[in-house]
Amino acid sequence: KKNFRLYNRGISGHKVFELANRWEEDALMLQPDVLSILIGVNDFWHVLDFGYKGTVETYKADYRQLLSRTRKRLPNVKFIIGEPFALMGGTAIIEEKWIPKFAEYQRAAKEIAVEFDAAFIPYQSIFENALKEAPVSYWCPDGVHPSMAGHYLMTMNWLKTFMKLVAK
Repeated sequence: KKNFRLYNRGISGHKVFELANRWEEDALMLQPDVLSILIGVNDFWHVLDFGYKGTVETYKADYRQLLSRTRKRLPNVKFIIGEPFALMGGTAIIEEKWIPKFAEYQRAAKEIAVEFDAAFIPYQSIFENALKEAPVSYWCPDGVHPSMAGHYLMTMNWLKTFMKLVAK
């Protein structure tokens, strides 16, 4: 029997550099065995609608720096990286213009997962498959923030990934 302690330090609206600003207290001081990160939607979205000047290169550099800093302090930590996702048809007006550019952020997250030997959770395809069963309003009403059902979907996939990772 294993006793796991989980800490959720996510803050809606943050970008990688903001996560990095609070990383010492929110992550490193906890000395976790597993660190799970889902970030990237705001790194892209805030460029479109909120005047943020970051690029996909900024996202990649900030993300790599964050994980390198973590590995240096916690050499045995295992990472889980969640793919940032966005669904069209919700109230947040995720438009076609999102698709090619946002996909670069998704690819970046996957590349970083490979680079840091992290488990990767493909949330975009998980939600797209779920859309075959129920509309976006059921899973993720605005297209970026999950409903209770969407959180459940994410949780089940995260738990599968986590259990495989800790079984190694």
